[in-house]
Amino acid sequence: MKGYLHLQNGEVFTGKWLTSQPQTVISGEMVFFTGMTGYQEVLTDPSYKDQIVVFTYPLIGNYGINKSDFESIKPHVAGVIVHRGDMMHSHYDAEMSIVQYLNKWNVPMLGNVDTRAVVKRIRTKGSMPAYMNTTAEFNVSEQNFHADSPVPLVSQQQMEVHGDGNHHIVLMDFGFKKSILTYLLEKGCKVTVVPYNTTAAQVHALKPDGILLSNGPGDPVDMLPYIAEIQAIASSYPTMGICLGHQLISLAFGGKTKKLLFGHRGANQPVADIFNKSVFMTSQNHSYVVDEKSLEGTELQVRFKQVNDGSIEGVQHKTLPIITTQFHPEANPGPAESAVIFDEFLQKVKSSSGREKVYA
Repeated sequence: MKGYLHLQNGEVFTGKWLTSQPQTVISGEMVFFTGMTGYQEVLTDPSYKDQIVVFTYPLIGNYGINKSDFESIKPHVAGVIVHRGDMMHSHYDAEMSIVQYLNKWNVPMLGNVDTRAVVKRIRTKGSMPAYMNTTAEFNVSEQNFHADSPVPLVSQQQMEVHGDGNHHIVLMDFGFKKSILTYLLEKGCKVTVVPYNTTAAQVHALKPDGILLSNGPGDPVDMLPYIAEIQAIASSYPTMGICLGHQLISLAFGGKTKKLLFGHRGANQPVADIFNKSVFMTSQNHSYVVDEKSLEGTELQVRFKQVNDGSIEGVQHKTLPIITTQFHPEANPGPAESAVIFDEFLQKVKSSSGREKVYA
């Protein structure tokens, strides 16, 4: 059965349904991912909530779906666009095909699409609303595309405690990836995962040694009602922010954010560590960045920069033990060389252990 991808600018791309065809029009922001592998992690990363993802690599699904590489319990993408995604899969860990997995969760996948042409439109016109349906006749101007803040939809509602390590980390959940939690546990931490709207008083009652603000979907300014609490929390303990968490810490200490034309999504993004004079490859997934000019006069200083476009990839507080990364140091998918940032954060936690906390 033929399927159609309608972009907000009026362009239409034709393909065929590799999954069951949707019964309703599927809408979402159109973005693209450039990694050759890692589709399972992308599908289940909460940062992709309600987005239609175009995979630039032409063969998706060749190693199937396994039970260990999920970043959350279900896929969060609104839809998937591929050139080919229905080939036979082969891997000793595979339990099902990508088609079977997406059908299980009623997520549509459109194949035989000219993905190169779609990506070129996004790169020149920018990320934009898009629609997947079963008819070529579709008026995008009649669609009222509006997305509420997706963070409340992906953040867990209750506190959960994991592990029993020597250092207690509170992981603020804005849509965290499982691999972040896994890394902290492997480093011997006790981790308490708390909802996105947890207050400073509630965090203080947990008596943590450190704070990690997770990744998550959406526009960071949607979280402005919670910025005062985030500022109080980050000012009280050694703190690390990843992706959305990085943006929220920057907002909390006086910075501003802006949207990129088409964002960074892939597993081969080069980042320069300005302090250590080194460059490493990173995994990224974001549409928004911190405006460097907005940091002038604040207590934040730029620590990491994107090599290709010069955008900010992380900051560090001048006096407080706070470090952030726009990229994903836990990788999954992607290179793991930036995981040393976790070690740096945990060293700050250990150095502050036993000291009286600022917040009271």
